[in-house]
Amino acid sequence: MPSARLQSILQENLTEASLVDLLEFEAQAARRDNKGDVQEVVNYVRAMNDGLARLKDLPLSLRLMREIHAELLRDARGGQHEPGEFRRSQNWIGPPGCPLREAIFVPPPPREILSAMGELERFLHDDIPVPPLIKCGLAHAQFETIHPFLDGNGRMGRLLITFLLCWRGILKHPLLYISDYFKRQRQEYYDRLQRVRDHDDWEGWMRFFLKGVQAVALEASETARRIQTVRDQYRDLIGRKIRGTAIGFVLLDYLFEMPIVNVKLVAQRIGRSYPVANDLVGTFLELGLLIETTGQRRNRIYSFQPYLDLFEQRNETAPSG
Repeated sequence: MPSARLQSILQENLTEASLVDLLEFEAQAARRDNKGDVQEVVNYVRAMNDGLARLKDLPLSLRLMREIHAELLRDARGGQHEPGEFRRSQNWIGPPGCPLREAIFVPPPPREILSAMGELERFLHDDIPVPPLIKCGLAHAQFETIHPFLDGNGRMGRLLITFLLCWRGILKHPLLYISDYFKRQRQEYYDRLQRVRDHDDWEGWMRFFLKGVQAVALEASETARRIQTVRDQYRDLIGRKIRGTAIGFVLLDYLFEMPIVNVKLVAQRIGRSYPVANDLVGTFLELGLLIETTGQRRNRIYSFQPYLDLFEQRNETAPSG
């Protein structure tokens, strides 16, 4: 999966895992201290891809939501809390360990979950002429208010936005992740949802939601422009500096997809022997396209740092308001 999408998914999960953590995991170099966070993101990617694939033939439904929820929680945070099943006990939102009487918000009781989710499903499918982004904002707020699962409601609610936009053909690929904005404005996000519940302030919530859509769309466009610029620069460099440029171009294209690699992965992608791949990696090191990150003589890992730096720039320059 392209790294631009992975970076957005990490922000979508509001996780402590970084883009490098996930890429190292995919390059078979995961560190033990962040395995849980990385597994959560891996599950998210898998669940999103599975859901999007199934939406080509199936409607967005409660059955699909339950099945995707099970995938989200498999062997990850919340996996012991009835994955794939609507809750059969009361949950609530508040500081860690707080009792029900001190909760900030108490969702509907379990006996009302199926009815409330049925109403939400009907809203997703009705023919009332509501602009798609408005429908996404309304559906997300309603899902989070119902809080139908014991755990993973935030992850599932954010996936619902992606599924709805792709299902309705607004996006061809899941590259608009408003949770990047939710993460930066986390407290306002929670406050806006709570004002909907306490004061029916749907207008305030929708202004916040649409402002977030605008912000992340502009950021995604700027990141795409930077990626294209870097790609053009390095294709020109490889064309001038590497004899037999074809496999150099193949490796460069691969690095935009998988910017942390080892020689074995490179050999598999370019379809050449390990020694040939090792020589090519060495050339990329000399050109400054790759850096070695382990300091080891064996099992070395290389990163396409100029590309990864683009995402650090994105995080540093992202607007906070």
